[in-house]
Order: sequence, then C-alpha cells, then structure tokens
Amino acid sequence: MAKTIKTIGVLTSGGDAPGMNAAIRAVVRSGLAQGLTVKGIQRGYAGLLNGEIRDMKSHDVSEIIQRGGTILYTARSQEFIQEQGQVKAAEICREHGIDAVVVIGGDGSFRGAIALARQGVNTVGIPGTIDLDISCTDYTIGFDTAVNTAMEAIDKIRDTSSSHERCSIVEVMGRSAGYIAFHCGIATGAENILLPEIYDGDEQALINQVIATRKAGKKHHIIINAEGVGHSSSMAKRIEAATGVETRATILGYLQRGGSPTCRDRVMATMMGIKAVDILVAGGSNRVVASKNDAIVDFDFEEALAMKKDIPSEWMRMTKLLAR
Repeated sequence: MAKTIKTIGVLTSGGDAPGMNAAIRAVVRSGLAQGLTVKGIQRGYAGLLNGEIRDMKSHDVSEIIQRGGTILYTARSQEFIQEQGQVKAAEICREHGIDAVVVIGGDGSFRGAIALARQGVNTVGIPGTIDLDISCTDYTIGFDTAVNTAMEAIDKIRDTSSSHERCSIVEVMGRSAGYIAFHCGIATGAENILLPEIYDGDEQALINQVIATRKAGKKHHIIINAEGVGHSSSMAKRIEAATGVETRATILGYLQRGGSPTCRDRVMATMMGIKAVDILVAGGSNRVVASKNDAIVDFDFEEALAMKKDIPSEWMRMTKLLAR
C-alpha cells in the first residue's frame, strides 16, 4: 500500500531557468490545496544538507509567477554527490518530517533525486533547463524565454552588423545541445547555424560562405554558434583574416537565463508543478514529469535518463538549405 504523503519539500537545483518560480508556486499552492504541508528547501541539495528549510504558505508564492530566477535560490553540492552526503540528506528530510521532495532542474538534478529516492525519500522531478536537453520531454521550463531573449539580442546585433557591413558570430548557450542555436538561427534568418551535434569543424566552408555572400552583394553575415562548438572569438579573428571582412564575436552568456518568463514557460511550469504533486498524492515516486505530444505525462526516472534525444535529420537539412 502506498505511503501516505503529509509533507513535501520543493527545491531548485543546477542552472536557473525562467519559469522555475511558476513551478514553485504551483507545487506550493497545489500541495496546500490538497491538505499537505509544503516546505521550501533553499539552495538546492547544498541547502538541504545545511538544513535551509522553511514552511511555505500561499502568500509566500504571491507575485512570483512573473519573476525570473528562483526564489529558493540554487547551488551545486559536491558533498551530495557522495553517498555519505545522500544518506545525510535523507536523514535531514526525516528530521523535518519531509516525506517527498519535488526537484526542479536538469538531468544532474534528477540524478540527485534518484539518489535521494534510493535513501527512502519519495521524489518527483520537473524539467527546468533552458537547454531543452532532457530526452524524455518535448519541452523544458525556461527554453521559450531563453530563445526569445537570445532572438531579441541577435536582432539588435544584426542592426549594427548591417550598419558596419560586418560578419557577426553570436554564441548562444547549449554545451551539448543545439536547440537554442537552431531556433534562434531560424528565427533571426542567420546565414549559418553551428550545432554541437552536427558541426564538422569545417571552418573553411564558413569562410567560403562569407566570401560568396559578400560577392553576391550581401553586406552582412550572421553566424549563430552554440556554446558546445565555442571558440567564437578566435573563430572571428580567423574569418576576418581569411576574408578581409570585419568580423566580431558576441557571447550572450547568462543573459539568456534571466528575465520575466514568457506565457508558455509560465503555463507549462504551472501544469508540471500541479502534476508533480498529483503524482506524490497518488503514491508515486522516482518519477519525472514530462510534456509529450501536448500532454503532461510522467516517466520512471531511470527510464527517462536512459532515453536519447538527437537533432532531427530534417533540422540538419534546413540548416544547409538556409546557409546561402
């Protein structure tokens, strides 16, 4: 028989993502509405190990749905990676009467949730990462806001690139996943999109492309470069030396993590937060909430993390078609 859940904790871990506050709000208010006690765990697993835990009431999550970042803060913890730290974390949960924890974060945060579940604490994960790189879900909280933030910045860079007749390399986030780069590249009409999954390192092809577009009468050139490809500044110097076209690199960096979440991020985060509480109330554990085919569903953590997510071949064709 499923263990009755009376108290749940909620934490955010890893990189922050716009919409995390909307998810926290949904977890708190949905939990309270179902008769649960809800506790906020500050600074992720590091804060859990330090006992940074407080009761959450409905008014604690008022006026936060529109705010970027996370009101619970986030941090990384080397101590929690070790089994001794995981045992300690579970003991602290029991000391505070926490039966279950909702973890909002990326795949590293989810591995921490699995470790906590192995220590007897029920866990549910909500995918919160701007990179859209969690394989089990079609959508992750923060992606839409990050893409729109980057798109607006690239539009502004294009204005000055056109005015100075430059080539501009704009580096966006995505260490191992090119989803932000692809969407921004398509949305801004970039001449080239470099994705870590498919970029072959053929810089000469880029140089030839810049030369060809200049000969065709185009006065500026935009290259969207994913963080996983990187080396934007040195790449800009080499392209300028080879083409004679003034080339500048702009690294957008943490700009993409901030800002008020878009409507889509607020709505998706809210739906996922409510689903997480429903899973725990129904006796579920070791589950991750996901969006599949426009439905909010859930998967076993181990199954979810074993899934693979590749850039569709059609996307590769599209990047080649537009590189002209």
